[in-house]
Formats: sequence, structure tokens, C-alpha cells
Amino acid sequence: MTTSPKPRKVIVVGAGIFGVSSALHLARLGLDVTIVNDGAPAKGASGRSLSWLNSARRADTAYHRLRMAGIDRYRTLAATRPETASWLSFDGGLTWDADEDKNQIVSICQLEQNIGYDALLLSPAEVAAVTPGVNAGAISPQGAIFNPGEGWVDLPSLIDLLLIEFRARGGKLIQDAGRVRIDTNGGRARGVVVAGDAPIEAGSVLLAVGPATPAMLAEIDIYVPDATPISLLLKTKPIKTALRAVLNTPRVAVRPTPDGALVLDSAWSEEQVVANSDGTYTVHDKTIRGLLDEASAVLDGNPRLQLAACAVGPKPIPGDGEPVLGEIETVPGLHVAFSHSGATLGLIVGELLAREIVSGNPHPMLAAFRASRFS
Repeated sequence: MTTSPKPRKVIVVGAGIFGVSSALHLARLGLDVTIVNDGAPAKGASGRSLSWLNSARRADTAYHRLRMAGIDRYRTLAATRPETASWLSFDGGLTWDADEDKNQIVSICQLEQNIGYDALLLSPAEVAAVTPGVNAGAISPQGAIFNPGEGWVDLPSLIDLLLIEFRARGGKLIQDAGRVRIDTNGGRARGVVVAGDAPIEAGSVLLAVGPATPAMLAEIDIYVPDATPISLLLKTKPIKTALRAVLNTPRVAVRPTPDGALVLDSAWSEEQVVANSDGTYTVHDKTIRGLLDEASAVLDGNPRLQLAACAVGPKPIPGDGEPVLGEIETVPGLHVAFSHSGATLGLIVGELLAREIVSGNPHPMLAAFRASRFS
């Protein structure tokens, strides 16, 4: 990849965690930055994410190392900003598999320990002494992995915090922009065109629009395969529970929220969401009740959980499961951030992309994630 000149002005399309984090890091480096978004910040995938901070069940790859750097930046944030304590937690993660032949808990724990990822293999009887609030009877006899270094974040709260500093540094946010088109006149990114308005010029553009990324890139003949499914996230009414860790179980994932509730998701419940032809979604009452019951079953005391809110929509996942990050080689000045693990990577990706955009030099930690791998 050739070195790109340093821009003076950057437009960030998208106000989820990747867009806002990148915009703030760019503003910190002295650039004139404008965020353009179709709606309010965090209204898309960042607002309906389980937001589990982890690199569980992974070998020592570039993706694992990037995720570990991501977790590190959250620890720095927690240590330097005490106001994050209510919505950024490092109380660990607990994972178990179904009681069947393909249960991999023992081998996965060994893999994690081999690469230095903090992992403890616990029997069901040992769990309560390590992390409270879990129904030991729901854990398969093969045991569970407890990862003490994992945690969770409430992304809307984080985005609000980042935007305060972004605005204080002179950053601009354009909300409800409608359809945005990348201006690639002359073979490079020159800004964006917002529906009904004149073009907004810039030296570089960062596309951070989550599940809309492949379609927007296709408009300028850039191919990125898409494996985006429909996500379903339920939030319960506040419930008294000792649970602090994130639970990743065969039938449900659960984490606490800042206001004493729980959020839940699962693969099977997402598959039951009906995508309607008008762009809306239908979630059946049976699916909602089933997911609430599955969550109750893994909690100590099996409390009855009541629905407070239901969030549904596309969950960004590139076609090969790996992030797509950095400058598009065939369109100088156009950068992209597209990944499933937005919560874990949110702070580090914003930092590395900003450095790459400002310096014009490709960041080595992003080398494995260029869109050019699909060319």
C-alpha cells in the first residue's frame, strides 16, 4: 500500500462505536472532523449489542491480538475515568457447552491457557465460589471456563462519553442525514454527498456504517462479502440477582446492565426473527418468552424475568468473519471499519485508524484486515 498524504479534514460516516471512536481520535490529533449519520448516535448495531469484551475460544492470530489490545484500552479507560464504573465492568465471563459429544470446554480451556489467555476450568460445584449468581444445575458436567479478564460495556453510554470530548475539541455531528454517497470523483475519496444537499468535501472519508458497509462499497465497485444476520437483543425489567459476569451458554448469553436489568441474546432466537418485505421485523411472543425462560434457567434461583425492551436489526459480520479495516487500496483516501466485534474493538480500532489516516502510513496491526484480501 502506498503512503497517502495527511488530510486536514475528515468525514466519518456513521455514529456507532467505530465511527465515534475514530472521530474522537482524529480530533485529538488535530484534524477537522465531521460525523455524518442517518439518525441519532448508537441507533444501529451499537445500540443492540451484547457488548461482551473478550477474545474467548480463539487461537493466537492477528484477530486475537487486536482484540487483546482492545480490552487493554478499556482497562485504561476504567482506570482513568471513574465515571465509567456503572457501565464498564471487568467481572469476568463464564462459558459452557451443551452436554454432548462435541462439547469442547476442556480443549478450549487448554487452548486459551496455551496462548496466555486467563482461563480457569471449573466444575459446576466450583462456580459459585468464583462467580456468583449462576445456577450450577444448568452447567454441563464437563464444566465451565471462567475468564477473569473479560467484561462488558454499555456502548450507548460509552458513545455519549466520547461525543462530549469530540464536541469539546470542535468536532461536528450531522444527524438525520438520510442517504449518504461517497464522492470518488477522480478515483479517490473527496468527501460525501448527502441526500438533497451539496457535497461535503474532505481529504479523507471513513466509512463506519456497520451492516450497510458492503452495499455502500458496492456502489463504487468495491466487493466485500457479507455474512450479516439479524440480531435480537432482549432487555429485562430490573431484577435482583448476584450475577456480575457475562454468561455464554448453549441456549442464551446474558449480561447485567447499568440499571440493574439483564440483556439477552442467542443464535436460535435470532433465527426465528421474520424479516418483512417492508424492512420491518416480526418477533413472535413464543420466541421472546423462550429466551426469557432460557435466561432464567441459568440464573441462581431461576427468577421470573419480564421483558422491558426488544431490539432487532442487522448485526454486522463480514463474509469471512474477520474484520475489514483500513484504507481501500484502489480508492485513496477512503477508509473502512466493518467488524462483528465492535464492542471489544471499538476503542483500539478508532485509535489505529486515526493514526493511519493522519500519518498516511499503513498500521501493521491492521495488515491482515484489508479489503484487498477479497480482490
